[in-house]
Amino acid sequence: MELEVILALMMFATAVGALLAGYPVALTLGGVALIYALIGIGLGVFPEPLLRSLPSRIQGGSIMQNNTLLAVPLFVLMGVILERSRVAEDLLHIASRLLGKLNGGLGFAVVLVGALLAASTGIVGATVITMTLIALPSMLKQGYDPRLATGTIAASGTLGQIIPPSIVLILLADAVSNAASQASLSSGGRPLVVSVGDLFAGALIPGLLLVGLYLAWIAFKAFTAPQQCPAVTVPEDTAPLTASEIAFGLGAPLALIFAVLGAILGGVAPPTEAAAIGAAGAVMLAGLRLAREAGSHLAPVILAGLASLILVIVLRNSMDLRLGVEQIGALNMAGIVVTGLASLAFFGALAAGLLVLRRARQLLPALKSATNITSMVFLILIGASLFSLVFRGFGGDDIVKDILHAMPGGKWGALIMTMIVMFVLGFFLDFIEIVFVVVPLVAPPLILLGFDPVWLAILMALNLQTSFLTPPFGFALFYLRGAAPPEVSTLQIWRGAMPFIGLQILLIVLVALVPSLATWLPALTAR
Repeated sequence: MELEVILALMMFATAVGALLAGYPVALTLGGVALIYALIGIGLGVFPEPLLRSLPSRIQGGSIMQNNTLLAVPLFVLMGVILERSRVAEDLLHIASRLLGKLNGGLGFAVVLVGALLAASTGIVGATVITMTLIALPSMLKQGYDPRLATGTIAASGTLGQIIPPSIVLILLADAVSNAASQASLSSGGRPLVVSVGDLFAGALIPGLLLVGLYLAWIAFKAFTAPQQCPAVTVPEDTAPLTASEIAFGLGAPLALIFAVLGAILGGVAPPTEAAAIGAAGAVMLAGLRLAREAGSHLAPVILAGLASLILVIVLRNSMDLRLGVEQIGALNMAGIVVTGLASLAFFGALAAGLLVLRRARQLLPALKSATNITSMVFLILIGASLFSLVFRGFGGDDIVKDILHAMPGGKWGALIMTMIVMFVLGFFLDFIEIVFVVVPLVAPPLILLGFDPVWLAILMALNLQTSFLTPPFGFALFYLRGAAPPEVSTLQIWRGAMPFIGLQILLIVLVALVPSLATWLPALTAR
C-alpha cells in the first residue's frame, strides 16, 4: 500500500477517534489535518503549495463569498427568536384545545405543532426540549402511555431536520452542489448547481408524508388502544378559544412560514433574502406577542407590518420597478405606490418589534445565542475545509471512490453502504460534522454512479434524522431525557421511539424506490 494511502486512512481514523473522545470538533478537524499535512510534507508525499492555498479557499467562493451560507445565521436568528418568545407554547395550547376532544387529539396536536416549529425554527434540540417541557406533563396528566407520549415528542422534534427551512438542508445544499460540480467536471461535463431552493422543494413532499405517517400511527393507536391516548378533559369553567387567539397564536406563525417558503419555492426571492424575511418576520411576531401580552400600543403597528410583509412579497414580481421606462401605466404606478407604502409599514413594524424585544430584555440574549450557534457552524466549516483539503492532497477522494465503485451490488450496494456508515456516525457526531466531512467524500462518486444529487441529499437528510432518533445514542432522545420528569424511564423513551423509527425507515425505502417524491417538485419549480 502506498504511503499516501496509509496517511489518508490514518488521518481519517485519528479524526474520528478524537471526535468520539469528545474533543472540540473544529479544532480536531483542523489540528489533525495540519499534523498529517506536516508529516506528509516531511516525508515528501504531500504538496506544500496545496496547504498554502487554504486562506484563498476560505476567503474565496467556498466559504466567505458563498451566498448560500449567508442564509444560515439568518435562519438561526429566526429560530432562536421564535423559540424564546414562547410561540411554541401558544401553538400547542391552541392545537390541543382544537383537537383535544378526539382520542389521540393531544398527540395529533404535538405532531402538527412539531411540524410548524420545524418549519419556523429548524433547530432540533430547541424543539424537542420545548415540546418536552410544555407537552409531556400535560400528556401524562391526561393519561397518555409514557411510551407513546415520549415517542411522539421525540419524533416530532426531529422534523426540523427535513421540513424546510432546515439548517441541515442549507448545509447539505452547499456540500452536494460542490460534490455535483466536482463529479460533473471530472466526467467532462459542465458544473452542476444544486440550490437551497431545490432541496427545500425536494424535502417538502417527503416531510409532509412523514407527518402523515406519524398522524396515521397515532390514529391507529387511538382506534386499537384508546386508553393509551384518551381525549383531553377540559375544566368546565375554561373559557372557549376566541377568534383573535386562533388568529394571533396559529395564523400569524403560519403566515410567516408560508411567506418564507412561498418566497423561495415561488421564485420571488432567493434563500438568503427569504431568510432575511423570516428573521424580520420572527422579530415582528415575537414583538407582537409580547406587545399584546403587555397591552402595548405598538401591537397594531407590528400587526400592520406583518400584513404588509405578505403584501410586498405578493406584489414584488407583479410590478415593473425598472427605471427609465417611458410608459409605466396607471395600474403599475398604483402597485409601485402600494408597495412603497407597505415597505414603510414593514420597516416601522420591524423597528417596533425590536423595541419591544429590547424592553422585554429578549433581544440581546437572542442575538448572543444566534451568534454562538453561527460561529460554531462556520468554525467547524473552516476546520472541515482544511481537513478535506489535506485528505484530498493524499488522494483520499480517489480512495473513497475506489471503495464505493468496488462495493458488491453495483451503485445500489455503494449507496446502501454509504447510508449505513452515515447512520452509525449519526449516533456519535452532530449533523454539521457529517455534512462537512463525510458528504464531500462520498457524494461525488455516488453522483458519478448516476444518482440524482437532489434525491441523494434528501435520502441523506432522512437517514440522519432517523439516526438522531435511534436508541441508545440518538441526540433527540438525549434532549428528551434531560427535560423529561424522573418518573419517565429511559427504557420507556427508547421503546416509544421504535415505531416512529420504523415509519422513518419506511419513508426512506419509499423515497429510494420512488425518486420522483424528491425530484418532481424541484423540477416543477425550476420551469
